[in-house]
Amino acid sequence: MSSAESKSREVPPSRRVADELRLAITSGDLAPGDQLPSERVLAERHQVARNTAREAIRILADEGLVTAIHGKGVFVRKPQRLLRFGSERYSNRVREETGLSPYRAEVSKQGRTARVDCTSITRVPPPEDIAERLNLRPDTDTVARRENWYYADEEPVQVGVTYIPWTIADGSPLGNSAQMGKGSLYARFEERGHRITRVREEISARMPSPDETRGLAIPDGVPVVDVVHTGIDQDGQPFEVTHFVMRGDLNGLDYNMPVED
Repeated sequence: MSSAESKSREVPPSRRVADELRLAITSGDLAPGDQLPSERVLAERHQVARNTAREAIRILADEGLVTAIHGKGVFVRKPQRLLRFGSERYSNRVREETGLSPYRAEVSKQGRTARVDCTSITRVPPPEDIAERLNLRPDTDTVARRENWYYADEEPVQVGVTYIPWTIADGSPLGNSAQMGKGSLYARFEERGHRITRVREEISARMPSPDETRGLAIPDGVPVVDVVHTGIDQDGQPFEVTHFVMRGDLNGLDYNMPVED
């Protein structure tokens, strides 16, 4: 027996089928949106049991390459990535020209339709990590907590929870309304004396929680991107923190930053 034959036999049959399907996807033989052969067809084609074919498909699903649609079949996933354009998304110029929030302006620029659902606005003590970023005391200070779910062409792409010091939010739509008006959130901040001039964004990746998987309709094997955004005003003071959880398959990050001396 040759070494190549020996090595081939060492690979589990499900992995071998998955490898061949993956190659067909990456080479373009199976294009985004194409339907994979059924388990029965795969089993016959590769001379394996149907449960082996099923396991091969599961491997590809865990890698985020395919998605199963109940009653229809398994399809190669279509890449539809939204790009988050770093500091440009918070541009005061863009906000003043469009009258839109950063997310709506960004999605519109990419030819898609945005929807944002504000699901709750509450007054709460800040979590310790949020209090630290906002220079607050978690035992005495409070914040407005705003939870928003973001959609592009009706597909859920991210959730964001914004924390605003109550001293800023009190008496403003920031603390009591889902309707932000023209210019959205950052126009209301500017009315309270906080014009956004700098941002800090801390970025990491992880696998989603069960609640995130359900809420964002995340396919098997797809991670989320965690972005902790801090808005900083003209006086160098932090005035809001938003924790974004973004589907890794539908979001990308594009930053164009000056290099410090």
